[in-house]
Amino acid sequence: MKRGTFIRTFLFFLAGFIIMNIAEVKAQDIVNGVTILADKNFDKTIKKDIVLVDFWATWCGPCRLQSPIIDQIAEEIGQKALICKMDVDENGKTANRFNVQYIPTILIFRDGVLIKRFTGAQEKQTLLDAIDEVAK
Repeated sequence: MKRGTFIRTFLFFLAGFIIMNIAEVKAQDIVNGVTILADKNFDKTIKKDIVLVDFWATWCGPCRLQSPIIDQIAEEIGQKALICKMDVDENGKTANRFNVQYIPTILIFRDGVLIKRFTGAQEKQTLLDAIDEVAK
């Protein structure tokens, strides 16, 4: 294969790989109306307005019970708050920073300040009431 052909082929595959990964990241950023957080975008995301963050893990039974409730809240809440999830196994730095020792742990921030903290699975109405209280 000629050098020019090899370079063009390599660049073609590289471009395809980049485009696929960008599409995958965008698809993973928001799932069912819930923003997926990582250590790298956590601080920027919680800086303004009201943000609820569910710290969870795939292996956690109570987290699996909490997950559809978080999805329902995201669907119902509208613009009142941003609803987020953060996998503690993939984002230990932030979980450690907020002393998340048990999961699920749900934190509610207002303008970057931690206002409410819940440990263990919570009922939907409990979380909706907490968001309403923080919004006052």
